[in-house]
Amino acid sequence: MSQKIRLGIIGMGAEGAAYAGFISQGLVPNMVIGAISDVNPAIEDRAQELGVPFFSDYKELITSGSVDAVVTTVPHYLHPEIGIYALEHGVHALVEKPVGVYTKQAQRLIDVAKSKPELKFGVFFNQRTNPLYKDLKALVASGELGALRHTSWIITNWWRPQGYYDSSAWRATWGGEGGGVLVNQAPHQLDLWQWICGVPKSVFAKAQFGFRRDIAVEDEVNALVSFADGATGSFMTSTHDLMGTDRLEILFDSGKVVVENSKDVTIWRLTQPEQEISKNMGPEDVAKLFRGQLDTSSFLSKETKSYSSVWGEQHSEVMRNFAAACLGEEELLAPGAEGIHGVRLANAIHLSTWIGEEVSIENFDDQEYLDFLNIRIREEGKYSERD
Repeated sequence: MSQKIRLGIIGMGAEGAAYAGFISQGLVPNMVIGAISDVNPAIEDRAQELGVPFFSDYKELITSGSVDAVVTTVPHYLHPEIGIYALEHGVHALVEKPVGVYTKQAQRLIDVAKSKPELKFGVFFNQRTNPLYKDLKALVASGELGALRHTSWIITNWWRPQGYYDSSAWRATWGGEGGGVLVNQAPHQLDLWQWICGVPKSVFAKAQFGFRRDIAVEDEVNALVSFADGATGSFMTSTHDLMGTDRLEILFDSGKVVVENSKDVTIWRLTQPEQEISKNMGPEDVAKLFRGQLDTSSFLSKETKSYSSVWGEQHSEVMRNFAAACLGEEELLAPGAEGIHGVRLANAIHLSTWIGEEVSIENFDDQEYLDFLNIRIREEGKYSERD
């Protein structure tokens, strides 16, 4: 293997074309385009422009000897299928999010990857390279702010008009896409939320299917989660809010973090854990509190930060890190096996809505979810059921 990983781009739509552009522009110095595959024969012209082989069948690309690794920029259901084929044929796999539509499917890919330790399996979670979230992850992991109490994320800036859903027959269907906002727009936030705060143990949810759009899948979600240590959380997302909100709050025993628009961060640090402040507050201060005269500035400090990013930087960094991992130079920032956490939470939100009960994430029933999913695929009558 050369010191530059030859990447096979499987699916040359908007994402695949963007990744090809980043590599061609030299933004991924340890990677070159090895080959391109797409079911659209017109894409062959683009491959010729780039001077790389073109394949209409992804399997032929993987076995051609032209690539060391592949990236799967294809419909969601195909991510595990292509990832498995690549790994089984000695090719590293960088799978787009989500790693699968349902956990049983995602686990099959993870199991194959485990049997091929000499190969790298990554998931394209580019937000993990965002300096804001990297810094936040480090702050929380340091324990400086104490134990988690509550976290909430309102992420409703995914506005999509009806024309977006009407643009392709497979879009916003159970059999073609596997869901709505949870599998298409919000997987990055589902991943970041758990990456930073920890994996919840259960969820109770209310998802709205075709609430304000003529679609079969969810266009609004409200979910309440519980963590193992008693902390709680809430997640809200939708595709019908034209104004949109992106606000993440994380409350700890000794502080709080608020992130607005994935750009502006406010960090409050308490001089003591909140319970100590509460316990030590005398009657005079309590009286001031009720009169609105209590000065809380002596109990806390406040820090604000603003972050900026350039389009393509995060995606290029994922590919650069993936190539470095394939070359044995770095560890993966987003190991593929971690992608199942977001898939499981999305599945559990669907299942909780369908059965009207709290659903365990720790002991999630993969087959129960798949059975409910297949009912909806069968009702659509457009696609084969899944196994």
